[in-house]
Amino acid sequence: VYSGVDGIVAECGGSCMCATCHVYVREDQLAQTPAMQADEDAMLEGTASPRKPNSRLSCQLVVSPQMEGLVVYLPETQT
Repeated sequence: VYSGVDGIVAECGGSCMCATCHVYVREDQLAQTPAMQADEDAMLEGTASPRKPNSRLSCQLVVSPQMEGLVVYLPETQT
């Protein structure tokens, strides 16, 4: 969110309020990510691109050593 990655709009600046930082985590790496909280789960219902089982909001994926090598894919659109 704070790195200015092309394709991640992040209108709310990382506050879990807009769903414009939607990403797809590589399915075999989902266990490397922190548990999804209720607010993120609710926001994912309003994404511009289809929600999938591996959908996450990148603003809620605080990087940790456990996530080394994590691969995320950007959806077709964020808005």
